[in-house]
Amino acid sequence: MFSASTLPPGPLEKVFQYIDLHQDEFVQTLKEWVAVESDSVQPVPRLRRELLRMVGLAADRLRGLGARVASVDAGFQQLSDGQTLPIPPILLAELGSDPKKPTVCFYGHLDVQPARQEDGWLTDPYTLTEVDGKLYGRGTTDNKGPVLAWINAVSAFKALDEDLPVNIKFLIEGMEESGSLALEELVRKEKSGFFSSVDCIVISDNLWISRRKPALIYGTRGNSYFTVEVKCRDQDFHSGTFGGILNEPMADLVALLGSLVDASGRILVPGIYGHVAPVTEEEKRVYEAIDLDVEEYRNSSQVKKFLFDTKEELLMHLWRYPSLSIHGIEGAFHEPGAKTVIPGRVIGKFSIRLVPHMDMSVVETQVKQHLEYIFSKRNSSNQMTVSMALGLHPWIANISDHQYLAAKRAIKTVFGTEPDMIRDGSTIPIAKILQDTTQKSVIMLPLGAVDDGEHSQNEKINRWNYIEGSKLFAAFFLEMAKLHSSW
Repeated sequence: MFSASTLPPGPLEKVFQYIDLHQDEFVQTLKEWVAVESDSVQPVPRLRRELLRMVGLAADRLRGLGARVASVDAGFQQLSDGQTLPIPPILLAELGSDPKKPTVCFYGHLDVQPARQEDGWLTDPYTLTEVDGKLYGRGTTDNKGPVLAWINAVSAFKALDEDLPVNIKFLIEGMEESGSLALEELVRKEKSGFFSSVDCIVISDNLWISRRKPALIYGTRGNSYFTVEVKCRDQDFHSGTFGGILNEPMADLVALLGSLVDASGRILVPGIYGHVAPVTEEEKRVYEAIDLDVEEYRNSSQVKKFLFDTKEELLMHLWRYPSLSIHGIEGAFHEPGAKTVIPGRVIGKFSIRLVPHMDMSVVETQVKQHLEYIFSKRNSSNQMTVSMALGLHPWIANISDHQYLAAKRAIKTVFGTEPDMIRDGSTIPIAKILQDTTQKSVIMLPLGAVDDGEHSQNEKINRWNYIEGSKLFAAFFLEMAKLHSSW
């Protein structure tokens, strides 16, 4: 952490000192939030009650700051067995409405992925445990820690009776890990209401690419998820009775899946790269500036060899080029032991991570035409059906926008360095939904380190990231206010 002598003078210095002095309280609040098993993935009444309790805790916390909080009824989730479960309310909170100030909206979520200690956790996932400055617990980095860091920043200004430099809004949900049920509809409904005065929306639901160097994220890939079914009949066959006289569905499917991508990772679907945005010289310079040790990254990933050797090639193929991954086969024998069965019907599953400016409907057509061509060359008597089960668009931001400049300055103030300008190879649908629907600028301002282990065992956030992240948000408020005065 930086000493008081290195901090900027004025209100921000007091805010930073307050955050340092009260960091144990902030960790204690995170402990209370982590203790709530707000798992939205497993659709059972007990966990749904925990989710409702979690949303209630957050609403109380926001009201304690003096915010006006609306808990918007999100309806019910219909399960496949006919049961229904309540969708936790979506929180819309507002603090300040000064027309002379910019309005900054924070999006976050309170739900978590499932976690059990017997799955390989070293500690109880719902008991925050600090070891060597690391705060272990489910939801610490994804996303309870960042939500609280934003609240911590606001609370520091309020506790010191310092004027908040910006108007603050919160959009907080409890179903992000399950597809953000009801959220898109609410965003559309509130376009000319809650979001009308917003200048930018901040998402802090990602990680740095480093353990110690902060980052700003300006793009994510989309995703088209496909299934390809090959069917002879609904029942399986005995290979001794039918082997040698059939077009076997599994052989057809393996050939189809094998035709999608080559050993170098290049997608073999004709035309698939036709709409990929070309790499500019300016973009190349951004990749060159990123702080990444390829060898360390490979070792920490426990991978023998990546497909690419240079930092620039590796990151571009992770973030700004499409990729195709084969995920599994449904209907095939996969248990231990030897079973001489010919599956009568199998379904292959694969997805393509999309990048600007790929068109989802064009990709769907290209994939279907390619698989139909490959299948026709086999002269198989089986039936083949290709379906796109999911389609999510990529998201890209303009790094020249005010909020990116403000965030860079805030990072320099708190961490004493320029951030890595990075993209995220995964898909975060809410960014594209918020940007397209509200027509407001979106920025991803992550707090977590690359080794935080979101979604996996022993998820953590470093105390340093959590506390300095709270300062970062406070500095961001001030930088947004400074820029606003010159708009």
